[in-house]
Amino acid sequence: MSVKKSDLLLAKIRDGAVLTNNEKLRLIISLSIPSILAQLTTTLMFFIDAAMVGSLGASASASVGIVETTLWLFFSVANACTIGFGVQVANAIGANDFKRARRVMRTGIVTSLLVSVTLCIIGIAVCRRLPFWLGAGADIAGDASIYFLIYVGSVPFFQLNGFFANMLKSSGNMRTPSALNILSCVLDVVFNFLCIYPTRTISFLSLNIPLPGLGLGVAGAALGSVIAIVITVILMAHSALFRSPILALKHDIGDKNISWRPDFSVLRRMIKISSPLAAQYCLMNGAQMVSTMIVAPLGNFAIAANNFAVNAEALCYMPGYGIADAGTTLVGQSIGARRFDLCKSLAYRCVAAGMIVMAFMGFIMYIAAPELMGLMTPVPEIVSLGAQALRIEAFAEPMFAAAIICSSCMVGAGDTAVPAAMNLFTMWGIRLTIAAWLAPIWGLAGAWTGMAVELTLRGIIFLIRLIRGSWLKKSMLSAELKV
Repeated sequence: MSVKKSDLLLAKIRDGAVLTNNEKLRLIISLSIPSILAQLTTTLMFFIDAAMVGSLGASASASVGIVETTLWLFFSVANACTIGFGVQVANAIGANDFKRARRVMRTGIVTSLLVSVTLCIIGIAVCRRLPFWLGAGADIAGDASIYFLIYVGSVPFFQLNGFFANMLKSSGNMRTPSALNILSCVLDVVFNFLCIYPTRTISFLSLNIPLPGLGLGVAGAALGSVIAIVITVILMAHSALFRSPILALKHDIGDKNISWRPDFSVLRRMIKISSPLAAQYCLMNGAQMVSTMIVAPLGNFAIAANNFAVNAEALCYMPGYGIADAGTTLVGQSIGARRFDLCKSLAYRCVAAGMIVMAFMGFIMYIAAPELMGLMTPVPEIVSLGAQALRIEAFAEPMFAAAIICSSCMVGAGDTAVPAAMNLFTMWGIRLTIAAWLAPIWGLAGAWTGMAVELTLRGIIFLIRLIRGSWLKKSMLSAELKV
């Protein structure tokens, strides 16, 4: 569907017009597809990055895998802050209060810089000891520490990129951030290729072609990604600040009341929305770190296979996150427009679409598990372990979709505390318990069995809460929704 038609349907939400079932489906598809394509491109980037690092050997792969969950922790905390502002922008736009939406964005920019710089300082302070705390051996700790340092030192760029992308998505513009994220993935592959490998010559059609390279190995994998994100964030910021029909700062030129000082009412609501998410992300990623520690005693092959399998599984769940982006935007704008009649209907359709897509992707993953692992590493032991893990996880993908998209729809309504508690309960009470019990017996397969059981149960309880509707009732009664 064209951008113009998508904008017209979003305007119908804001203006109180009736949407037919066909229009609802078309709107969900039009908002989801760009985000899905970007998510899938990101997944392919992870595949290519993993393959590049995997070609350096099992130790190089393990050095990345041992710290990756900790990087997720830092980026997730930054993302929680971003979501708190994105929900408010969606609510304001749904209420046709575009001036407030821009005020929220300005407060968000200043706050995001402060949060990301703080995270950056913390990460730099712990980078040397972190691999040892996670159970890494001396053979991989050095590379792991450098990889983590380069990434964590660039947290401000990653947070601002996510922030501006979230602003554009909250306004209903999924195509620009998705296109720029695809560009970022292409740049990431190019710069990683240049940074990881040394200068060398390849033969092609009897020609000797010199290829430049820095030969930085594992450090090059991090550096290439950082260079790509710096370029992307410049373009993303330009799109939000200067080109967006709703958010561009030019709309406030001449208004003497415009200020870059943080709006404390905006900050208070951001804290209310984001605090449960930040706590959830901290504890969820803490659980991922514990999971890494459970896997670490199984050896470098298991560490590398676990990391590669996580990247391969993203091929299944990234489409779910693309649909979840659409759910957050649609529910957020419907809430702002006081269109409570639409919220459940749109949420149900988003969840159903996500479960269908991820069930199909899980089927593909089950069949192609050895081939997916083989794309990332030539080591037979790692391929075998990773393929076994992926086939266990494939059965949980539909319920994983339910958990992802239900949670995102609830976030769009500003309901974050209960979903966060549900996520934490299942992760710590079910996944880690089963993984710690089975990993010493079944190895990596035991850890992934715990994951599959937990994701299935998590999806079930999220579906129950979505159907009961308590998440929407709280939003309807909340005085803070008067934007």
